[in-house]
Amino acid sequence: MSLYTWLRTATVGFTIVLATATATTANAAPTPAAEPSATASAAAVVTLRYDDSRAGGWEAAIAAGVASWNANVDNVKLVEAAPGTRAEIVIVATTGWPQATLGPVRPGRQVRVELGSQAVSQGYDKTRIAAHELGHSLGLPDTKPGPCSQLMSGSSAGTACVNAIPNAAEQARVESAYAAGAASLVATDGRVLVDAP
Repeated sequence: MSLYTWLRTATVGFTIVLATATATTANAAPTPAAEPSATASAAAVVTLRYDDSRAGGWEAAIAAGVASWNANVDNVKLVEAAPGTRAEIVIVATTGWPQATLGPVRPGRQVRVELGSQAVSQGYDKTRIAAHELGHSLGLPDTKPGPCSQLMSGSSAGTACVNAIPNAAEQARVESAYAAGAASLVATDGRVLVDAP
């Protein structure tokens, strides 16, 4: 067999193999894509860490307040900061009235929440206080005076009110603030809101 005949046979054989491989790839079933809504919503979730290491006596109320927010909004999640990790929300126990910096806080920024025992001594519910003050960190102002069904009505709802769940309007406002992820968040308002009657 001459070199010319061998090269021609090899080239034709290679072309047939290449054409077969291309046809097989082109006819293969497409790989299923991830659900666009699941991917988009997962990408938009903002995680904020909180540090309650200086909130002795409030741990159960804080955990319940965090659970309430995490169960009722999807665009932002509150998680306890690991020891030695910088937290966006620093929670401390104080002797005065509860107060918090008005957000919405974003990753890398820090705000303070003070859970004041004066409100508890007046008869206000600890879990409602914690959830309310966390609401400020997420960008919600007070809605005083207001009914017990509004978490952000705070002390104006009275001492009998133990609701620690944000209503639909409060949930929607937080969802809207965090809808496009951390990069699009406006700057933290920065005002300190004191929840005294």
